[in-house]
Amino acid sequence: MMGWTLGRYFFFRYATITLWFFLGIFALVFLIDFTELTSRTARLPGFTYFTVLTISAMRIPMIMLQTVPFIGLFAAMAMLVSLNRKYELVIARSAGISAWQFLLPACIGALLFGVLSVAVLNPIAAYGFSLSDQMESALRSGKSNAISANAAPWLRQKTASSDTIIGAHAVLNQGLEMADASFFVLDPQGDIVERKDAKHVYLRDGYWELRDVRIFREGQAVETRDSDRVDTNLKPEFVQERLAMPETIPFYELPQKIDVARSFGLRANAFAMQFDSLMALPFLLVAMTLIAATVSMRFARMGQSAIMILGGIVAGFLLYVVTVLVKAFGIAGFVPTVVAAWFPVVVAMFFGVTFLLYKEDG
Repeated sequence: MMGWTLGRYFFFRYATITLWFFLGIFALVFLIDFTELTSRTARLPGFTYFTVLTISAMRIPMIMLQTVPFIGLFAAMAMLVSLNRKYELVIARSAGISAWQFLLPACIGALLFGVLSVAVLNPIAAYGFSLSDQMESALRSGKSNAISANAAPWLRQKTASSDTIIGAHAVLNQGLEMADASFFVLDPQGDIVERKDAKHVYLRDGYWELRDVRIFREGQAVETRDSDRVDTNLKPEFVQERLAMPETIPFYELPQKIDVARSFGLRANAFAMQFDSLMALPFLLVAMTLIAATVSMRFARMGQSAIMILGGIVAGFLLYVVTVLVKAFGIAGFVPTVVAAWFPVVVAMFFGVTFLLYKEDG
């Protein structure tokens, strides 16, 4: 039976390596994102290095959240390889400690890392990403139309007075604000009779509030207004479900958003898939740890086979790809979101446990 002191040593060894990997990847991602964002915005009138630095810093938590599974995989592999090279695992085995016992602290560390990622990193990432979008839109000052028109979101609303098609080049504040938006007003025959372009749009109770508006009508000069409004019967929950990125909704708010959206008859699959994926993330990290163990526990005198370690990395990437693929099926409604979120995790865990049972226990 492994004692508390040894278990704590393995746990803190895993935690330390994970922290260093996290900080290293954070610095690398921050440098790349800051350089890329600077190259895209350097010629804008309001450009300053401090502004771009702030925008990039607020976007990094969202990117880091996507790298969490790989950090868990690489940290577990690095921990086990380092313990092997120092013959610490050999000594532990000679003392009668099984692989399951000295893997337990690493699995607990992976589970806690996943819980912290969901409970702390996710809300910070959601808030920071939304705020960075608003700051970048303000920095571009109406030049966000450089985005491809094919990527612009579109909505169609029907009111008692008219039909309106709404498009925007930037969606902000979880879908409740838009930048560089266009409103096409249709007559009963479906022809466009009026177009309103607004630099900023806000969804209010029963209407869209347009700021800095240009109005186009056939045969008339362009009219400019500081503000205007367009009636709507769209609810915020509907607009958020259609336009907002699920990643910009904090974990704690997702259940309420899902319930409200479904009360309006919406499927809310994207929000449900995000919630179930975050719930499964801590156990996905445990599965990554088991995968790392299958390729990193050979004795140092036998050599750490580069092919085996590469196989572990490939297996981790395949698990991530499968997770993303099944997640797309869940969002599309082909499979229940709970199944889509947990199926790759359960399969990976069974694979890791089965392999370790065969190698360690015969």
